[in-house]
Amino acid sequence: MKAIRVHQFGSPDVMRLEECPEPTPNEGQVVVRAHAVGVNPVETYIRSGAFPVKPQLPYTPGSDAAGTVEAVGQGVARIHVGDRVFISGARSGAYAEQILCGAEEIHPLPDNVDFKQGAAINIPYATAYRALHQRGHALPSEILLVHGASGAVGTAGVQLGVAFGMTTIGTAGTDRGAQLVRDQGASHVLNHHEQGYLDRLMDLTNGHGADVILEMLSDVNLANDLTVLGPGGRVIVVGCRGTIEINPRETMMREADIRGVQLPKATPEEKRSIYAALGAGLCGGVLRPIVGREMALAEAPRSHEAVLAPGAYGKIVLLP
Repeated sequence: MKAIRVHQFGSPDVMRLEECPEPTPNEGQVVVRAHAVGVNPVETYIRSGAFPVKPQLPYTPGSDAAGTVEAVGQGVARIHVGDRVFISGARSGAYAEQILCGAEEIHPLPDNVDFKQGAAINIPYATAYRALHQRGHALPSEILLVHGASGAVGTAGVQLGVAFGMTTIGTAGTDRGAQLVRDQGASHVLNHHEQGYLDRLMDLTNGHGADVILEMLSDVNLANDLTVLGPGGRVIVVGCRGTIEINPRETMMREADIRGVQLPKATPEEKRSIYAALGAGLCGGVLRPIVGREMALAEAPRSHEAVLAPGAYGKIVLLP
């Protein structure tokens, strides 16, 4: 089978498409034939060597994909060959034609969700759900600001907020991105490149501000986020690419919180809750993964450049 392999950390071109042995499932494991593979920013940090936890070289990147079950190991009862599934982890890496997973990483893909959309579920939707509900303790009727709402996690956050009964406001940096955010049901969309756009947020909320902020670029926005929180507000840090100086007094004045979110920190019980909720939302059509760009598996190096480029628009997927 074909798979992307990384033999040294570095720039995107260290990723090479190679011929690799087909995986064989051991007890409690499943092999999935990938029809689409999701690309996430964290995979670029790992590949570059900048991520704190580094895989053993050589390795195949990725944890998100959707496809059909190819083989099932002993002791796996609820999963069958031919099942349509999406995955929430990969023992062998997801940038490949076939992927070895633990049975607990396999989830049914509803018939109303295609494989490309299935590859856009795991990290974006699970992260958004954990940020909003498990870390943000969001409540219906609260005001939600999704800062960077046109990307994969952002669109997931908007859909989840709207479905939960929150007044949902998103930001985007292009007209195309802004229309995408509106299409997900956001009450208002702000251009985060415009001067004074957060003043507009305060006007829209009659001076209250946001109760919950999902922040995708905290090294740029966090200091300003703190000034537009309502009393007891929470900024949930989803993404960060550097350091920033903030004024802690802004948190004191509002008794506000800054909370980090990292999906791998979820307990097994929390993960079961996440994927049960996502499954229900997908089946009901409330959650609708957005695929913004499709690329061939061999184009993985270009996908790592694209996923970090400004003007995020939905999810990038690779097609084996």
